[in-house]
Amino acid sequence: MQIKPRQNLLEVWQAVARHSFDGGEWDWGAWGGRSSVADAERLLCLLYPATEITALRLDDPDTTQRDVERSLRSAGDAAEIPGNLVQVLSEFMEQHRGDEGPAFAGGYYFTPEDPDQELSKEQRDVGVVDSYSMSVTLCLATLGFLKVYRGKTQRASTRERIDRLQEATSARLTAAMVSLLRSFTVNVVDVSSDQGQALTRLLGQGRLSERQVLHRFQTRFKALRAVISESVTLGLDSDVTDELRNENRLFECGWAWSLVKGSPEIDVEEETAAGIGKQPAGVAHPTPYLYFTVVALDGIPDLFSERTLVLGLLDAEQQRLADALRLRWEITQQYWSAIARFGDGTWPLEEIPWRTTLQQLESEYFSLSVASILVHDLVRRRATDDDLTRTVRVMERLAERGRITSGMTRDDPAIVLHAPGVSLPLLGSDALGPAMKWTMADFSAQLLKRTIQLCSLSRNITSQDRLLRLAEDILDHLWQRRIGEGDGVGLWDDAHAVYPDAPVRRGPLSWSVTERVTECMVAAHALYDQPPIRSAELSALARALISESAHLFGKEQMEQPAPTPRSPQGEEIKGIEADLRRARHLVDEQPGTAYALALGVLTRLDTLARARGDNGPQGV
Repeated sequence: MQIKPRQNLLEVWQAVARHSFDGGEWDWGAWGGRSSVADAERLLCLLYPATEITALRLDDPDTTQRDVERSLRSAGDAAEIPGNLVQVLSEFMEQHRGDEGPAFAGGYYFTPEDPDQELSKEQRDVGVVDSYSMSVTLCLATLGFLKVYRGKTQRASTRERIDRLQEATSARLTAAMVSLLRSFTVNVVDVSSDQGQALTRLLGQGRLSERQVLHRFQTRFKALRAVISESVTLGLDSDVTDELRNENRLFECGWAWSLVKGSPEIDVEEETAAGIGKQPAGVAHPTPYLYFTVVALDGIPDLFSERTLVLGLLDAEQQRLADALRLRWEITQQYWSAIARFGDGTWPLEEIPWRTTLQQLESEYFSLSVASILVHDLVRRRATDDDLTRTVRVMERLAERGRITSGMTRDDPAIVLHAPGVSLPLLGSDALGPAMKWTMADFSAQLLKRTIQLCSLSRNITSQDRLLRLAEDILDHLWQRRIGEGDGVGLWDDAHAVYPDAPVRRGPLSWSVTERVTECMVAAHALYDQPPIRSAELSALARALISESAHLFGKEQMEQPAPTPRSPQGEEIKGIEADLRRARHLVDEQPGTAYALALGVLTRLDTLARARGDNGPQGV
């Protein structure tokens, strides 16, 4: 199917509104208890597109377009929708606030490793990086939405609600930023340790000795190692920085699954501290997780996006925290991008599936996670054609191995990627009770998102065409996985509809997959919003056609009597002149369109000539 971001988003909005607004009132549901992650994902399905795409905005009732209003009719009319959203967002901020401050509970997204055991309320209330990152995006979207809507309403009571919501949202944003800072970790390992040996094997790929890998690692990461060890703003433990200065050590960096055990509190101003409450103690093992690192890297750029800067959504304290997070964001991207492309021959990323170093878990999902970080880095530094071409091939292979673009086999192990998903043991969670795990079932949606992002980055026609066809195939696959009946119809995820061997869907719909699909459509809108790729060959042909058209048009005007202004001939001459002017205007940015216009001018000029019986140049 074609990627039609506007139409697809409106279909998703219609399904979300139908599911969530029961008789005009928002219904959170009660399956498995509440999760701040799931609730934030549900709200972002509506708010993220509305704040990122001008045509879908909901903050100004006077500009809400008719098809947008129709898709959200369950939530009210154009004048009622923004007020209803304020009410729902206020409920979210209130319900996900504990006694001490904003809460970021994983809730029912946490499950016990042993299915025979039960998790305690204390365990389900533990904050998780997914919630911190989602809260950054949701809070920024909310603040931007409120900033516009406040100027469009004259009701004093509504303005008071907006002011209270704005204060609560700002506090939650600060708390989420502080938590992301405290979840960042650098794990230094000895080469001879099990983890060090696993990383050495990963980087050496059976072709380099341990000594060669260590030497190349030292050379490749010397500058980055210095930045990490010398940067006071990272707030790392002194033992970690001392170990990091030892060049005979390997290291990894990124985000743990929650606040790192022993992580120091972040210094904030007294007023800010009162708003965010007491900073809780960390429980997570100081080990980076690929999944949670990708989640953090997705949310942090919203803090320094153009929209955030233009609207002035951050106060001075938040700007300081954002600068600290940006440093971690850049360090992590550079590290994992270099790891993915380590060596001179085959990239470690091209050896699918990827194996994690600490837990020795192996899956295509981890390959996709590393590829996701590489995509972030390629976008940041404008990738070379070679890097881009090789990454395109990785995406195509992941789609094949995930049985998205290839057929299934009997008892195909790839089905686990989609249902029930890939599970991550959460190290350190057993300190509070039974060991917990986190399950990711959004492989297809994540693959689609990275493919579209790469497509936006590519300025090579062949690579972009391959990526666009791959994105269409993945979207077709995902669209077939929408829930067909019952609760959540039109949303995700029913893997059984595509994979008959997958377990039949039970439990709630997946707000995780639904929100990722929404992100994909916003990314697709950004893709189509940028200029098309300019072909040098087509540009040269277009200029040649324009030159010939201009010459023949000048000759036509010189040799033929001027037609009267309102005659058919006069209108034809005006049309030719307008097309020629537009072709000249578009030749640099849209040479194909300019080519077509110039070709049309030549055809019309030739029609005029034939109508007069002019057979063209005479032979010599």
